[in-house]
Parts: sequence; C-alpha cells; structure tokens
Amino acid sequence: MYGTPGRLGGSGLGTVTRVSHLEPLTLPATDDLEAWNGFLDTRVLGGLEEARGLVAVLRETPAGDPETLLIWNDVHVALANAFAVAGLLSQVHPDGELRERAEGYEQQLHELRTTLMLDPVVYAVLSAAPTDGLPDGADRVLADALRSFRRSGVDRDERTRERLRELSARETDLGQAFSRNIRDGAGETRVPASALAGLPDDYVEAHPADEDGKVTITTGYPDTNPFLMFSADPKARHAVMHTFLNIGWPANDPVLHDLLRVRDEQARLLGYASWPDFDAEVKMIGTGDAVAAFIDKIAEDATASAERDAALLLERARQDHPGLGRLDVADARYYGEVVRRERFDVDGQAVRRYFASDRVRAGLLEVTGRLFGLEYVPVPDAPSWHTEVATYDVRLVESGDLLGRIHLDLHPRAGKYNHAAQFDLVRGVGGRQLPEGVLVCNFGRTRMDHSEVVTLFHEFGHLLHHVLAGRHPWVRFSGVATEWDFVEAPSQMLEEWAWDHGVLSSFAVDEAGEPIPAALVERMRAADELGKGYYARTQMYYAAVSYRFHAELPVDLTRRSQELSDRYAVWAQLPGTHFHCGFGHLEGYGSGYYTYMWSLVIAKDLFSAFDEGDLFARDVATRYRDTVLAAGGSRDAADLVESFLGRPYDSRAFTAWLEG
Repeated sequence: MYGTPGRLGGSGLGTVTRVSHLEPLTLPATDDLEAWNGFLDTRVLGGLEEARGLVAVLRETPAGDPETLLIWNDVHVALANAFAVAGLLSQVHPDGELRERAEGYEQQLHELRTTLMLDPVVYAVLSAAPTDGLPDGADRVLADALRSFRRSGVDRDERTRERLRELSARETDLGQAFSRNIRDGAGETRVPASALAGLPDDYVEAHPADEDGKVTITTGYPDTNPFLMFSADPKARHAVMHTFLNIGWPANDPVLHDLLRVRDEQARLLGYASWPDFDAEVKMIGTGDAVAAFIDKIAEDATASAERDAALLLERARQDHPGLGRLDVADARYYGEVVRRERFDVDGQAVRRYFASDRVRAGLLEVTGRLFGLEYVPVPDAPSWHTEVATYDVRLVESGDLLGRIHLDLHPRAGKYNHAAQFDLVRGVGGRQLPEGVLVCNFGRTRMDHSEVVTLFHEFGHLLHHVLAGRHPWVRFSGVATEWDFVEAPSQMLEEWAWDHGVLSSFAVDEAGEPIPAALVERMRAADELGKGYYARTQMYYAAVSYRFHAELPVDLTRRSQELSDRYAVWAQLPGTHFHCGFGHLEGYGSGYYTYMWSLVIAKDLFSAFDEGDLFARDVATRYRDTVLAAGGSRDAADLVESFLGRPYDSRAFTAWLEG
C-alpha cells in the first residue's frame, strides 16, 4: 500500500506539520569524480527504474482504486528527483564527460515521460481515479494530469501518437543542442589594452596585456557588461559586442530552424493552429493572439518614454560623433552610463566600489531572512560539485523548522551555464523530502555592478519560492509551480529591495567601511528612471522574436530578427550579428518570452501592498510569504494575487512606473 503523503493544513508555513526529521541530500566529495558519476547513476537511473516500476503498478491498478492518485504522485516524485540531478549536473559540473552523460540521461527521462503521457491504459486508470479522502488539492492534481494527457495526444490514433513520440524525442535533442552550443560556444575578443581606459581598477588588474599589447575580453557577463558600460573605445566596444551577439552562430541557426518546425508539427497534430496557441493555453494569457496583442500594447505604451530618453543619449553621443544618425546596441549602454553620470551624477564605477561580492551575498541573506522570517545556517563542510559553491540550511525562525537547503554557485567557469537561473536539486514533498535549490550565476569574484546586485536579488527570489513552497504533499504543487507567465513576478518584486537605501546601506560599504550615501541612492533611483521606455521596447523585441519565430517559422531567421528589431527595438542592430543563435530563452521559454513583462505588470501591483517607508513590515511580508510563495502551484496565480491584494490584480502600478 502507498501511504498518504503528509497533509498540508493550509498555505501558511506555520500550519504545516513539522518535518524537521528530514535530512538534506548527501552529495559526494567535491574532488571525487568517480563518486559524482555514481551519484548521477544512482539518482537518475535509480529514479528511472523506480518510475518505470510505479507506472507498471499504475497500469495494473483497478479502476476506482483510492490509491491511484497517490501512485501517480509517486511516479512524479521519482521523475522530478531524476530530472533535477540530470538537469543541474549537465549545466554546472566541471567534468565535460559527466555533463554529457547527464544530458544523455535527460533524454531517457524525456522519453519515459513522453511514453507515459501517451499511454492510453494509464490515462484510463487515472480518468477513473477517486479523490475522496486524499490530501487537499487532489481534484486539482487530477484535473491537471488529465489535461496534460490530452495535450500530449493520448486520445489520438496510434499512428499520430507514434509521430508525437518521435517529435518529442527530437525536440529534446534539439533543445539540448541549442543550449549546449550557447554554453560551450563562449567567445573572446582581443582588443588594445588602451581600450580598458575608463574601466574599474579591479577589472584592469584582471586583464593584463599580452606581449602584443592586447587584452582578452570573453563573452562572460563579468567581462562583457562592464566593458560595454565603461570602455571609451567605440571600435573595441563594437568588436566585443559583435562577438557577444554571435554566441551560438552558426551552429544554432539550423538547430533553431528544426526546433521551430518540430514544435509547430506537434501543435498542429494536437489540433492547434500554431505552437504559440498550444503554449499559451496553460498560461494566464490564454491564447497566442493575446500574446501578440500584449507585445504591441506594451510597445505602444512605452514609445513616448523610449523616444524621449533615446534622444537624450543620441544628443550626448553626437558631441563625440557629430552627424551620428542612430545609436546602436554597442554604444547604447556606454552612452546611457555617460548620461547618468553627467545628468544625475551617478558614476557606475563609483557605485560599484560599494558592492564587494562577498558582502553583497551576506547582505542578500540578511535582508531576505529578516523580511521573511528565515535563518540561513552556513554548512561550510557540505560537499558540492565545485569549491566555490556556498551551502546553507534554511530554517523558519518562528518554529525552528528546517525548510530546505540552498546552494549558491555564483561565479563563472569553463563549461558552466553562462546566464543566471535557479535550478532544482530536490523538489520538496511534505513529510518525504526537503527542497533543495541551486542559484547558478556568473558574477565577478571581487565587485559587482548595481545591475548585477538587482539580478542577484531577482534570481534569489526564485530560490526562495522553490524552498518556501516545498512542503506540499503533491509534488505537482511544489516550488515554482505556477503558470509560467507568473513565475517571474515574485522575483521581479524582490528587486525593489535592491533599490532601497535602508536595505543597501546594511551591506553596501566602500573600502573604508562607509555605507553607500542616501543621496547617491536617490540619484541612482532618479537615473534608473532614464531608459525604462527603451528597456520595455527592447523586451518587446525579444518577446516578438520568441513569439513570431514560433508563429511564422521564418526561412531567414537573421533577416526576420532584424525586421523585428527595426519594429520594436530602439537601438540599431550590428551588421553581421545573429542574436537569435545565443537567445537561450528560445529553448526553455519557447514562444513565451513575453512572460517577463507580463509578470512585471503583476510584480508592480504586488509591491503596491508594501509600505515603501517600512519594507520590512512583518505583517504584509508574512502574509505575502504564506499566501503567494508558500502556496506554490496549489492555486491559480490570479487567485493567489487576489488573496494577497484583496482584489484582482490590475496594471495601474505598472503604468505609473512606466510613465514615471
């Protein structure tokens, strides 16, 4: 018999039965490659075997058996555990062969999941599953499962199901290849050492000139971003940006063509007009047409602000380059920094000296711990896949409960995932296993730009969501399990704390230990008003690439990307670049990159419930923690937001922010 998972008494963390006896996952010693290979095999192949066995039991389960949905949950606990380890290690482990094996295991997991969701016997058994006497949310779990079966094509004829099985396997292969080409396709640009004039001292020290008087700038964020912001050498900036915008080129062009065609065929076989229509059905937005309308609406709303601020940057650039007609993407960041420095007295380098990387990390933990009533207990002897990974146990202050464990992998290295994201290591399940999450970023080891501090707060928001929503009995509700166009909202809202002087002054200090001045933070906030319009237009360009590529299947992806840039973006593209080949979100987000801006609308509304004069007010923070974050996917996102705000969400706060 399968025991009923621990019942969740409510969405609040304080109402959950204590689970302090659960222990975090034991990882191998950092330098023991053999042990890591064994760990990978045990967690993934063991999970595959367990899931297959449970599926076999499920196929033999009599119609109406009260254990049916519990077995279904167990199948997905096993799959989630296996997927998490394979997906994480394929992106972060230093050993290339192990990463490759993890990718292969991911393919096997996708094959099993596809076979399961196309199995009419399991579908029939599940269709007859009762939900009486099961933990709260059983009806929602069952309805979601049956919808997923239908969206997989289980009710199609055998020939169609077989084709869908082939397409699913092909999509996995192509998605992995697309991500791999970005991860492993890092480039570098050699520029004169004189191009470092204007860069911070620690950056210059980290880039010594070679015997030819050249320095090497990689496509890693800690290299590229400061260079584009501060280097006064336009030729070098263009060279560096050109390299950056050609990550994944030319290998990913045919890969993306095939991926788009595979997704389109899948959608049409399932009865949808296009992949965006299929994709949007399970999101808050609902339809593909609504995605297109949203993109155009945000672009229109942002136009006046974008044109006003772009004119300021162009006016300043013409002082250096008389007759310049339009700024391009290689110059926009530099002149944005110049204008902020000259008009608002905000010097990015002066700001940067307040953000030592180790202090920022400590400050982030102190701030979020205070805000949400959490304690982060360092586990200095915890093994991991790399020596730079920092591990903490997360406890709830009010009860002392161990909620889960987090791992911070914040610095770049060869072969590592080269963006910023939260990865699962373990999906939390109430009474069974603690959630563990991993923050994978690529920040510098000494100092950070303020924009990177904001990014760190953002990504940590996902990590908090994963841990705080890790005590549901149903794995389907665990962690960041809401509709995909809501998942960014909690993280975007947490960015607000990275703009408050009271928050920043608690950890942002200079070499002499002096905290960042309030007047400087106010100027930073004023300077941040500059560029909101062209930021929104740029985001809509990215969203349009994501949506239009999937809706139209253009023959010439580079040309279509250029056309969309001309329509939505403010800055000119660089000739000979292929942004789409390095646009990693096309793999994971598919046609749904619009979700970042959709979520931002909700994030601004969520933040309106907080008192900007007291960002640590316990009542609202605790209510938000328990109502929105801890709930995971147990309710529709719109219902979670309405429960927190006391009304349906709207766009008033976003509009006010956009209009300044």
